[in-house]
Amino acid sequence: MSKHLVFGAGLIGCYLGGSLAHKKQNVTLLARQQIMDKLAQGIVLTDYLQHKVTIENLAFLLSHEASAQDFDVIWLTVKCTGVAGALAQLQSVVQPQTTIICCQNGLGSENIIKQTFPNNRVLRAMVPFNVVVLGDAHYHRGSEGMLTIEDSSDDEQFTEQLVACIDSPILPVTRRNQMTELLWAKLQLNLGNSVNALADIPVKSMLQQRKYRLVIAQMMRELLLVTDAKGIVLPKVTSVAAKYLPLVLSLPDGIFKILANKMLAIDENVRTSMWWDIANGKQTEIDYLNGVIVEQGASLGIDTPVNKKVIGLVKGLTNHQATNRKSFSAEDLYNLVGKHE
Repeated sequence: MSKHLVFGAGLIGCYLGGSLAHKKQNVTLLARQQIMDKLAQGIVLTDYLQHKVTIENLAFLLSHEASAQDFDVIWLTVKCTGVAGALAQLQSVVQPQTTIICCQNGLGSENIIKQTFPNNRVLRAMVPFNVVVLGDAHYHRGSEGMLTIEDSSDDEQFTEQLVACIDSPILPVTRRNQMTELLWAKLQLNLGNSVNALADIPVKSMLQQRKYRLVIAQMMRELLLVTDAKGIVLPKVTSVAAKYLPLVLSLPDGIFKILANKMLAIDENVRTSMWWDIANGKQTEIDYLNGVIVEQGASLGIDTPVNKKVIGLVKGLTNHQATNRKSFSAEDLYNLVGKHE
């Protein structure tokens, strides 16, 4: 049996670690003392499809006690902004046989891992769903999507066997060869993260207001200009094909509610990771999401004014305490950044 380490026991890391333990995998969570104390009696996992599992006796490795052990798979679940800071601890637990699976949003953060560990297998993973905490030890997957792991170029059976071992109703898992295209498609969906952070309301409430959707649609159109110029064909990761998503988001509220019912099939309390970062006074992943579109657009001579403006607004929020943070109504945000149709 493979020995797993979940490196970074945040929302996704705890949900992943609990799911691996539920599948009887040998898994350890690298965590802070605070998380270890919360999960000392076990963890409860639920999802929007009403699945529920309870796992007791999780194994932990405290962050300051990381030392060389024979981990076969390390799941790197820190945010993009934390990858560089994790390198020193990673070097103490990565062994020659270790496979590192990078679970970050956005594009490019895995490159520093490949540069630091050139002789290890480094794979990318896409985490398409949101996880929220409903209690100290209760982690809830509030939206659809399958954890997707990149096929290993040197041993395709590795990924196939890994998926077979960990796939479950509480954590659906699949694998894919063309991962770059998939991550661009995920990036398109992640553009809503910034609007959710600015709106300061749950995702479902945000999607029910057309002018918030119009801002997201404009950012998506800028992304599609970039991917078209790069010759990247985005795979379909929702019920709507990538190129039609801006059109669907732009529909009047009544029609959108009818045609996009799957987009709205999320829990009432789900918010994005960028909202959580701002609420907790942390640096956001905006440079690895919207920032990639601006950077790649500039290299191709493509202007991306809506993404640029949204980046500026999000970075402005990070300079304020959560208690006096500014929130933007749909009307105000659209008037500020969305009139580029």
